[in-house]
Amino acid sequence: MKPTLHIITGPTAVGKTEYALSYAKSQNAEIVSCDASLVYRGMDIGTAKPSAAERARVPHHLIDMQFVNQPYDIVAYAADAEAAVAGIFARGKSVVVTGGSGFYLKSFFVPVIDAVKVSDSVRAGVLALYEARGLPGLLDELHRCSPAGLGNLDPQNPRRVLRALERCQASGKDLPTLQAEFAARPSPYPNYSKRYILLDRDKAVLAQRVVARTGQMMEAGLIDEVAGLVKQGIRENPSAASAIGYRETLAYLDGQLSREELVPAIVQNTLHLVKKQRTWFRTQLPPADERVAFD
Repeated sequence: MKPTLHIITGPTAVGKTEYALSYAKSQNAEIVSCDASLVYRGMDIGTAKPSAAERARVPHHLIDMQFVNQPYDIVAYAADAEAAVAGIFARGKSVVVTGGSGFYLKSFFVPVIDAVKVSDSVRAGVLALYEARGLPGLLDELHRCSPAGLGNLDPQNPRRVLRALERCQASGKDLPTLQAEFAARPSPYPNYSKRYILLDRDKAVLAQRVVARTGQMMEAGLIDEVAGLVKQGIRENPSAASAIGYRETLAYLDGQLSREELVPAIVQNTLHLVKKQRTWFRTQLPPADERVAFD
C-alpha cells in the first residue's frame, strides 16, 4: 500500500483551516500549507494565517519561511513541499496538504516546472526587451529563437511569453522541443496515493463570509500590519505586495483609495479570486475524490 497524501482545498473563506485541522487530527497527520502568501513572515492578518493556537493543535509546515522582501516561487515551493512531505512520513505521521493557491496545488498532481535554469543575466535581458519594445518585441525575438513555432503558448499573455523567451534563450532550444520535454517529465509524488477533497459553499453564503472576514481583518489591524510590512520592504517583492488585502491597503496608504473605499475593494477582489479559484479547480486539477458542501 502506498502512503496517502490528503489534499484539501476550496475557495477563499470556505473554511479550509478548521476542516483541515479536524481532518488532520483524525488522520494523525501534520499539515503542509499550500498558500503562496503564508510563506511570508508578518503577513498574518490579511492572509488569515492559522493562529499560534491552531498550529499548536497540529504541526504546520511551509508557513513563515521567508522575509517579506524576499521572493518565493513555485520552484522553491515544490522543493520545500517535497522535503516536508518526506520528513513527516519519516516520523510516522500522515500528511494533509491544504491551501488555495492553484499553481502550488497543481504541483502535487502534475509537473509544473521544467529543468531549464535561467540566469539572472538572461532574465534581465528579456525584461529589458519587454520594457523597450513591449509584447510585440518579445514575440519577434521568440519567433527568431523558435522558428518551429510557439506550440501551445498563449501569445497574448505577456508573463508566459516572457518565461518562454527566457527558457529558449537559456537552453538554446525551440519552444516545441521544450514543451515536449516538459510533457515527458514524470508525475510528482509517484510513490504516494492522493486523496483530493474539495470544499465549497453556496455562492451567497461564501460572499457573506468574505465580507465578514474582511471586516474582522480591519478590526484586527490590517492597516497597521501593512504599514509595518512597508518598513520591512514588502514593496520590493511584487508577489507579496500584490496579494489581495495587501495591494488594496498599500493603495490606501499611498492615497489612491479612501478609507471608505478600502473594504469594498478588498471584498470585490476577493470575490473575483473566488471565481478564478473555482474555475482553476474545475479545469486545472483532477476530479475530486470527495466534495464537501457546507451549509
